[in-house]
Amino acid sequence: MDKELCFHCGLPCDDDTVLFQDKSFCCPGCRTVYEIFDSNDLRYYYDLQSAAGITPNYTPGKFDFLGEPEIAEQLLEFNDGRHGIINLYIPTMHCSSCIWVLENLQKLAPGIVQSQVDFPKKTVRITFNTDEVSLKDIAILLARIGYEPTISLADSGRKEKTEDKKLIYQLGVAGFAFGNIMFLSFPEYFEVEEFWLEQYKVLFRWLMFAFSLPVVFYAGQDYLISAYKGLRSKFMNIDVPIALGILVLFIRSTLEITFDWGSGFFDSLSGLVFFLLLGKYFQKRTYSFLSFERDYKSYFPVAVTRIDQQGREEIVQVNRVIKGDRLLIRHGEIIPVDGVLETGDAEIDYSFVTGEARPVNITKGEKLFAGGKQLRGPIELLATENVSQSYLTRLWSHSVFGEKSESKFKTLTDRIGKSFTLAVLTIALVSGLYWAFTDPAVIWNVVTAVLIIACPCAIALAAPFTMGNMLRIFGKRKFYLKDAVVIEKLATIDTVIFDKTGTLSTRRYDQIEYEGNELSPREKSLLKSTLRASNHPLSRSLYNMLKEQDITVLDSYEEHMGQGLYGSKGDASIKIGSSEFVDNCTSATPDKSVVHLSTNEQYRGHFILHSQYRDGVSQLMSELGEQMEIGVLSGDHEGERNRLEALLPNLTPMYFNQSPEDKLFFVRSLQDSGKKVMMVGDGLNDAGALAQSDVGIALSEDINVFSPACDGILDASKFKFLGTYVDASKQAMRIVKISFVLSLFYNLIGLYFAVTGQLMPVVAAILMPLSSISIVAFTTLATNWAGRKIK
Repeated sequence: MDKELCFHCGLPCDDDTVLFQDKSFCCPGCRTVYEIFDSNDLRYYYDLQSAAGITPNYTPGKFDFLGEPEIAEQLLEFNDGRHGIINLYIPTMHCSSCIWVLENLQKLAPGIVQSQVDFPKKTVRITFNTDEVSLKDIAILLARIGYEPTISLADSGRKEKTEDKKLIYQLGVAGFAFGNIMFLSFPEYFEVEEFWLEQYKVLFRWLMFAFSLPVVFYAGQDYLISAYKGLRSKFMNIDVPIALGILVLFIRSTLEITFDWGSGFFDSLSGLVFFLLLGKYFQKRTYSFLSFERDYKSYFPVAVTRIDQQGREEIVQVNRVIKGDRLLIRHGEIIPVDGVLETGDAEIDYSFVTGEARPVNITKGEKLFAGGKQLRGPIELLATENVSQSYLTRLWSHSVFGEKSESKFKTLTDRIGKSFTLAVLTIALVSGLYWAFTDPAVIWNVVTAVLIIACPCAIALAAPFTMGNMLRIFGKRKFYLKDAVVIEKLATIDTVIFDKTGTLSTRRYDQIEYEGNELSPREKSLLKSTLRASNHPLSRSLYNMLKEQDITVLDSYEEHMGQGLYGSKGDASIKIGSSEFVDNCTSATPDKSVVHLSTNEQYRGHFILHSQYRDGVSQLMSELGEQMEIGVLSGDHEGERNRLEALLPNLTPMYFNQSPEDKLFFVRSLQDSGKKVMMVGDGLNDAGALAQSDVGIALSEDINVFSPACDGILDASKFKFLGTYVDASKQAMRIVKISFVLSLFYNLIGLYFAVTGQLMPVVAAILMPLSSISIVAFTTLATNWAGRKIK
């Protein structure tokens, strides 16, 4: 018989079905939310989409820190004493019903003036009257109706963040100068012999010179500095010929107006710098909204409860916690600092740090590490480090798990730069020698013209616009890369290594098998009743697996940390847990995830739990296996080997019981053999391998929380499309190469005029911007076309 579904959230109702107004609810929380909507005339919520609600999971006291004015002030975007504005991230927002109710919050709390939802970012911007409702009240309201906001220390101090606007200023200066110089150059272009224009021709030329000074020495300074550093390092990057072109344009033009040889090339000079900066600005603006320079603030809570020497509780900002402080950590809260457990029963989820889903039980006096989440009741700990010195941040910044070392990878643009520069200098030298014997009077014109027209502005623009647009396309499809260079590296990959736990597999179990003596109905009832009292993830998995059984009230219940559960009813008793905990265990299964069971001191059997693998794993592996080598590294035991072999191509290498250091050294050994390696993993235990690899991709269930050192973040829902992203990167590189060919075509045309001594200012002024504009148009259209092919 099928179970009734909850009218609010749509989940199956258990034996504890709650009835209200002829409707079934799975828990009192869902019924409460329905009552709130019903009493505030928001029943239309269920008409938009049935069973669209979220089961509320609010923990009392969780948002007490928002009652502190100092903390609330840092989170608010605006506060004039009467009105406040807050932007909150709501991870459970998922459909049109969610949008509707979140934009009608004023009906639930009169103090809320309005609320606006940004669905793609899953945020709601709330304007409220601070005299009628507080930020704490708003957070509690959202949690009570199933839309608990996620608030971290990274959300505070926003007002202190400043954006580097140097590039914008440089672009503005170059654009302003380019427009004015073009305007002043019109008489020269069309050789207008009007009296007043002739009278002020010299003035116009020196005005163009004045406009060119900030273009060269401010707007174009980055190219000059980059070229200087490249030459000092004995490497000719693409900025060398660009800087050479800028300097030759400026010097040649200055000499021309000084000695009245002509009007110079100030228009081409300013146009060149303007279009180069425009390409750089476009690339910068298309970078992902994710920050890859996040630190512990992005993951830790905003505040924590500290207990003073008199035993009084006070809420303090987490960055004020120091060694020796006594902290209260409630159920579901993150441990912000390393410490020692003082009181309470700790069951800690370290999946963020280790990638392992199984919680760890800690007893009094044992060490607790920052980054773990308490899964049981409240505990008290004594801080042994400051926040900035915690194990978590030390591990993250450790040399093994640190930032990628200075890469020897050189982009295609830089590799071309050396050959291109040598070719231009050779052409200029040969042309000069030819005209030295033919017509020495034009040597200067020819040599400088070659250096001017051969400036690789179009080549320099091809990669930024192609990669920048591809970054934007990837971001829309939930693949977020650190920078444009990652796309080029991705196109060269020939080996992919996958972590297992949290990468190929999810953190849930899709198959649970029982091996042993068949349980009687009474034993099954006692088993389910005992599991029902535990919040342990394994207990919940087993509890949900059992068929409907009678629930009884236990006479006694004990949960032994790190061992298992004990329950009794009348003369019947049961133990569930490790082989050491249960009675008379005779089963040995060291290579599997197992929960043992005994009743009345007699061993009955065990449950074997199998991981749930992500959708599309087999197809993805087959696609990648046709193009490159693949392998699997796992910190787990070999219990899942047979299931993995069925999902992976034949003879795929798999390595188990791998420590974080083992993973790093394995990737390094592949690189030493000449392989280009991409590592795909999750959790901080993969950070070393991610940082060592040529391309490190972190798979994340939630892209808005802390991620380890990596080159990119892939939303877990798009995991099966990883091969498509690699193919798109290769397509982007083909577009860049085609752009280089088109740019070379323009350069050859310009060089013809330059070498033959026919280069006129109007030719340079038209040809150089035309090549830049055409390359930008081509790369934009081509990458958009390639983006449509991504699934």
